[in-house]
Amino acid sequence: MNNMDGSINQFPEQEARDNIDKQLNAAGWAVQDKDKIDWNESIGIAIRGYQTDVGPTDYVLFVERRPVGIIEAKKEEEGCRITSHELQAEFYAKSKLKYLDNDPLPFVYESTGTITRFTDYRDPKPRSRTVFTFHRPETFNEWLKEGTSLRARVLDIPELPESVLRNCQINAIKNLEISFKENKPRSLIQMATGSGKTYTAITSIYRLLKFADAKRILFLVDTKNLGEQAEQEFMAYQPSDDNHKFTELYNVQRLRSNYISPDSQVCISTIQRLYSILKGEELDEGAEEANPNESKWDPKEPMPIAYDGSIPIEYFDFIVIDECHRSIYNLWKQVLEYFDAFLIGLTATPDKRTFGFFNENVVSEYSHEEAVVDGVNVGYDVYIIETEISQYGATIKANEYVDKRERLSRRNRWEQLDEDVSYSKKDLDKDIVNPSQIRNIIRAFKNKLPEIFPGRKEIPKTLIFAKTDSHADDIIQIVREEFNEGNEFCKKITYKTEEDPKSILTQFRNAYNPRIAVTVAMISVGTDVKPLECLLFMRDVKSKNYFEQMKGRGTRILGYDDLKKVTPSAFSAKTHFVVVDAVGVTKSIKTDSRPLERKRTIPMKELLAAVTMGARDEDLFTSLASRLTRLEKQLTDKEKETFEEKANGKTINQTVKDLLNAYNPDEIEEKAEELKRENPEITKTQAHEMAKEDLSKTASSTFSGELNRYIENVRRVHEQIIDTVNIDEVTKAQWGEDAADKAREIINDFSAYMEEHKDEIMALSIFYNQPYRLRELTSSMVKDILEKLKMDKPLLAPLYVWQAYEQLEKVNGNSPKSELVALVSLIRRVTGIDDKLTAYDKTVDRNFQKWVFEKQAGALKFNEEQMNWLRMMKEHIATSFHIEVEDLDYTPFDAHGGRGMMFQLFGSGMNTVINEMNEALAV
Repeated sequence: MNNMDGSINQFPEQEARDNIDKQLNAAGWAVQDKDKIDWNESIGIAIRGYQTDVGPTDYVLFVERRPVGIIEAKKEEEGCRITSHELQAEFYAKSKLKYLDNDPLPFVYESTGTITRFTDYRDPKPRSRTVFTFHRPETFNEWLKEGTSLRARVLDIPELPESVLRNCQINAIKNLEISFKENKPRSLIQMATGSGKTYTAITSIYRLLKFADAKRILFLVDTKNLGEQAEQEFMAYQPSDDNHKFTELYNVQRLRSNYISPDSQVCISTIQRLYSILKGEELDEGAEEANPNESKWDPKEPMPIAYDGSIPIEYFDFIVIDECHRSIYNLWKQVLEYFDAFLIGLTATPDKRTFGFFNENVVSEYSHEEAVVDGVNVGYDVYIIETEISQYGATIKANEYVDKRERLSRRNRWEQLDEDVSYSKKDLDKDIVNPSQIRNIIRAFKNKLPEIFPGRKEIPKTLIFAKTDSHADDIIQIVREEFNEGNEFCKKITYKTEEDPKSILTQFRNAYNPRIAVTVAMISVGTDVKPLECLLFMRDVKSKNYFEQMKGRGTRILGYDDLKKVTPSAFSAKTHFVVVDAVGVTKSIKTDSRPLERKRTIPMKELLAAVTMGARDEDLFTSLASRLTRLEKQLTDKEKETFEEKANGKTINQTVKDLLNAYNPDEIEEKAEELKRENPEITKTQAHEMAKEDLSKTASSTFSGELNRYIENVRRVHEQIIDTVNIDEVTKAQWGEDAADKAREIINDFSAYMEEHKDEIMALSIFYNQPYRLRELTSSMVKDILEKLKMDKPLLAPLYVWQAYEQLEKVNGNSPKSELVALVSLIRRVTGIDDKLTAYDKTVDRNFQKWVFEKQAGALKFNEEQMNWLRMMKEHIATSFHIEVEDLDYTPFDAHGGRGMMFQLFGSGMNTVINEMNEALAV
């Protein structure tokens, strides 16, 4: 019986076979009947109904006339029972083919044409797996020439050399390789930001290429920025067992177009670009700049990916998914499921969906807290800045004159308000800008820096998170003014900055300037800026994962010498970072992930991005058309002309028409008839589908990154009110509520460490057990304590412990001039010599005054020249803890005549003075 479009009704089994035939043809197989075999048609022949000694098969696969595999075809309704047919398929694979004395065939499929499962019987413990479609005949040829399967080869990966790896990296790689050996298709590595996830992944990739003979590995990211950073890490990677760099041993290609080099062994790509390649469409580079998982557009159904013979399902053996907590859902999931590959997820912040996607196969769990304890990461403290307007907004009264600023040109004009304008904190930096609010936050930050980072001569490297590019520009101008600095001091790092963002990022990372960088989103995730010591939040964040990633920018450790290169006044290695919260970000409620249901109020930006990426939902097209229609009424003639230029000559009205035509039945029918006339061999159904696709492409091809950015900016409220009427004031500037608990923990750890080592370190033994011998304490003895402390507990740097004390008790004196002085001051406090923390130089000053007073109370009177000499000795003891006669031959004494001059001044009493000062000042 014929259908109206000319097709013939078929039995379900035949429909399944027709679908299988199409998939085989697409994968390079020629499908032939057993009595019409033509070996010259292709290197891969799938023969229907080939006879075996146990009966006819559905398909036998031949490569270069050699039988290699079996396909057991079943009707679609059998999809739920597909694994129950494995025994039958294996039975056929082990049988003898008619006319051939063949060995068992290794490659076996069970398929309904919709669901296909595949077993490679060369594997140890062969296990079937779902595949998108059939493998290519050329692939089977290569696999058979290799002799052993990939899953067999991973069993022979040798022991991991551990010398250059951290324990968390060793654990991750070893467990990952165990997971491969157990043939687990998906593995999740959870490692804290800054603990070396990428280095771990590259080490694993190197081992898979070298020892498992993996052919090609994909390193998948979700932003262009992360791809560039990964490429740099591959270029810098030096294997522990080879003198060559990774990129000298293997070809690494970062995809910048749809071309994948056939000789690349590692491909770095954004998931957006890979999706566009599988769709056969070019990708606008702007689509790679933002994290796609932040989009609020959820298609009703996934946009289908068609098989691409140039990138078959077996193209990659392994896929490493960086920041996998955000790039494996919704639209993007099908990109990963297209490939027949092991999937390895990397993330610092997994959520429930992440665990679910990776089959709860977590091969490594290494939290930020563990990383801090191990000295792999540094912890953080929270400092709160609140202002009146940041908390409660304000009202501008009617008849006030205000500036109004155009969003795009930032041109100002003056206007008198007709009515009151009230705004909340949510309106700030969107419809209303209050420079005083920004200024008071920045001024409070500047004024409190001596409290936040005691003893620093320059601003620690600071990253400010802004709401928008416009907000970032306002912040930058005010930062430069408040700190009285030039352009180099504070710069913006976003995708839209005129200066190359990578160049600014490199300066921020390696040079003295900029001291402060302002960003909207570009370096919120994955970007490594080790000298960063302060994060100033001037935007709130509702996503728990995103907030954790933003905080992660500060967790990287950095040694003293490297930190000092960019921050010369640093006293020690990086010990911690500070989150300065100016918007309540540390207190606002965070969500684990996006809710499953939410209002369909999708921002224009998200609609544009969805269409650009290939979404084809009818309500998407109609929603966008409706928004553009409204926009057209708001724009000036000049703005409409600019739209037309960026839309390749299309007006807004024509763009809207194209969007609506994509789902207009009359337009689809007309286009289908035209296609049928041009291609008589196609059916009406096929013409209809092609027409819908053509009309959709016509509509979506208008949109590009440049046009989208223009629409997104021009459609916003044209002007912002600049509120210069309401002057803000700081209501709170203090350490966060949990800072005291953290400080207490640091002090307890320091005290415990000192107690634990009091008997093995001479100087500590003196402090604890024989304080009368403090006069014997020397600079080298204190250095011994400091070196051991740095080696064992790098996060207990003396100046950091000092800062913890400052949060809990009144401290006598300013932050010490050196780590050694701070250390002695702290030890005196924890051993009870001082009842409150006192800068050691203050102790020496006090003891010096007391000693001089006692000496002069008797017959002895020091003259002015002698007093100057004694003050020099006092300063030496304050920093070196002890003075010897030999010290008088060096700075600063040598410039004043050295020991000879002291003898002239004090005569035979010289040694008595030295001994008395050592004893009196050290108490």
